[in-house]
Amino acid sequence: MSYEHGRFVWFELLTKDIDRATSFYPETFPWRFEHTQMEGGRDYLMIQAGEAGVGGVLSPQDDVPTAWVSYVSVPDVDAAAKRIVAAGGATHMDAFDLPGVGRMQSVSDAQGGVFWLFKGEKGDPPRVDGPGSLHWNELWTDDPEASLAFYKNALGYTHEEMTMPNGKYYIFKDGDQMRAGMLQAPSSDIPTMWLQYITVDDCDETLARATKNGATLVAEPMDAEPGRFAILRDPLGGTIGVIKPRG
Repeated sequence: MSYEHGRFVWFELLTKDIDRATSFYPETFPWRFEHTQMEGGRDYLMIQAGEAGVGGVLSPQDDVPTAWVSYVSVPDVDAAAKRIVAAGGATHMDAFDLPGVGRMQSVSDAQGGVFWLFKGEKGDPPRVDGPGSLHWNELWTDDPEASLAFYKNALGYTHEEMTMPNGKYYIFKDGDQMRAGMLQAPSSDIPTMWLQYITVDDCDETLARATKNGATLVAEPMDAEPGRFAILRDPLGGTIGVIKPRG
């Protein structure tokens, strides 16, 4: 079994409108959905990119708005949760085991950004590249300095800084491995959140399909060192990024 501490290994759409999600997303990304049964008989939709499972869709039990969430690999979920709380974050439920999958717990950082702690029963999910795969996770925060301190204390991340046209961009690292990015939220009314970027063959064509099917643009396409990217809001209210990696 192989584990990579601090790597974001899974992403998931939480929505009450499963039917709309399953009609919108396969028309936007090269995805198909595969039904599986979770413990207790709950239905879970696996997101498939080619033959690989890359994420999932789940109807939450609570009345929460549609949102994408990410899972980060940790060696000990319970110990990591204690560090989250000690660093000023919060837990949203007790940790639990899902047979055949692993142990997990929903948490949030000190600024309210939600993510999941995860330890796979059989190791981390394998890395998947290419269209439809998760390319990058990015934290939008109203207080970058506080977020840097939190993730250093909670997950042990170090960081590097880059100067971008719109300000500083931070790279979270675990040793030599880049794990995620962070930037100052572009507007004060945007809550701290984790944003996922999905790899696509053509950024502009993907956006054209998405807007035709009811999505709205949050950020227009732009070119940067990593590639051409944009951000959209799906018809259910979930925000997600798309990127055509350079090269």
